[in-house]
Amino acid sequence: MTDIKEIIDRIDTLKPIPPVATQILALAEDVNSPLSEIAELIKHDPAITANVLRMCNSAYFGLRRKVESINDAILLLGLDHIVDLVLMNSISHQFGNKHDGYGLGEGELWRHAVLSSYVANILTETHGRGVCKHLVFTAALVKDIGKLILGRFVAFSFEKINILVQSRGYSFNEAEKEIIGMNHEELGALVGQKWRFSEKLIYMIQHHHLADPSAREDAETAMVYLADTVCMMMGMSTGVDGLAYRFYSDVLVRMNLAAEDLQAVIAETSENWDKIETLLDLV
Repeated sequence: MTDIKEIIDRIDTLKPIPPVATQILALAEDVNSPLSEIAELIKHDPAITANVLRMCNSAYFGLRRKVESINDAILLLGLDHIVDLVLMNSISHQFGNKHDGYGLGEGELWRHAVLSSYVANILTETHGRGVCKHLVFTAALVKDIGKLILGRFVAFSFEKINILVQSRGYSFNEAEKEIIGMNHEELGALVGQKWRFSEKLIYMIQHHHLADPSAREDAETAMVYLADTVCMMMGMSTGVDGLAYRFYSDVLVRMNLAAEDLQAVIAETSENWDKIETLLDLV
């Protein structure tokens, strides 16, 4: 079994997201937070403001006039969009490399993260009554952050992991835990603690595969799982672990969803694929 301390120590090699982005995220997760407070945080960070304005003025949004201030951006696009852009811009630099242990080429983990968050937005808009949209979007975007560190250890132990998957019916996530002593969910939760994510976001990262039955009863965590499932069904930058993924049909029942609903999400995502590609290039 791998030295767990060696794995955990490598968390410090990751560049954390800016503290102001963490503050914005915390406010966005709280339904009682004044929108003006979020806007003020964004406006008073020159780097975030510049990046948000650059993205707002891109072809992705296709606005008829140039956005010159954060107030303009919020007025034209809504605060929801702006908060999502802040988070994406703050985290994108982490995901660009190759991750050989998971069979992911350069930029593929980021592609999967963005696609997951895009699908999560569709799910929350159509079937997410009562859930926190920002929380689901964020968790879908950062859920695999543990892979940034664990990939090299997976590569070293891949043969042993693959034996458990192929001959004993383990999911890839279960095999990671068995062979390495920690899976990417658990490691991602530790990253979240280090970066001062909310307790709920840490929980969602740690349980996004829903191996714990109690997590299947949490609507927001289930939404992230379903977004991930849709990506698996589409075969979009899932990596080798996507070939050994547990599907829990009871989640659909609890969420009052049918297979046809997931097919509709797939269809909508496919129709907007060019737009998603533009978003990837933008960030």
